[in-house]
Amino acid sequence: MKQNLQGISGELKTQVKILAALVATFWIIVILNEVLLENILVISTGCGLRRGLNALGLVPHSFIGLRGILFAPFLHGGFYHVMANTIPFIVLGWFVMLRNIKDFYFVSVMSALVGGLGTWLVGRPCSVHVGVSGVIFGYFGYLLFRGYFEKSFVAIAISIAIAIGYGGMIWGVLPTRSYISWEMHLFGFIGGIIAAKLLSPSKTAQ
Repeated sequence: MKQNLQGISGELKTQVKILAALVATFWIIVILNEVLLENILVISTGCGLRRGLNALGLVPHSFIGLRGILFAPFLHGGFYHVMANTIPFIVLGWFVMLRNIKDFYFVSVMSALVGGLGTWLVGRPCSVHVGVSGVIFGYFGYLLFRGYFEKSFVAIAISIAIAIGYGGMIWGVLPTRSYISWEMHLFGFIGGIIAAKLLSPSKTAQ
């Protein structure tokens, strides 16, 4: 019993460290960008020059804009943007890593990759997409559909809880406001569903 509790405690500490490190990275980058780099750094987006690190975001239909698949999740459009993403990233990210921390890494990469490529293909030309919201929508899609693919009591219970608590997020995949990257939301969500399918026990056992 004591060993089990120590194991759970150790795993929880690891989960907290991972989430805290990533959130700290988001905030450090946005602070540096807002306070300093936007005033001194000029980078090509493939559609012209832009000030600050956000020029490294994803730019649809631009070859150089593909670098945003890697960089965009770590960049944000300001303090309000990173603040809005922090809590859902922590909550949904923690639910994703509950079963296995490796699941968290896989879902994160799949969401960023599918979200980035999809946005690059169909997004508005010369628009710059930044933020971890595409990955967050990937977590949302993964958690919603994990219960469907796994059909276990725990997975279904989590899917229901996420649907109740965060179901309103689904409207984020629709084009509502021009300054919101619905493309990243939609394709990140799809990436999460793909991850749920690939990580389901019936699939991994084959």
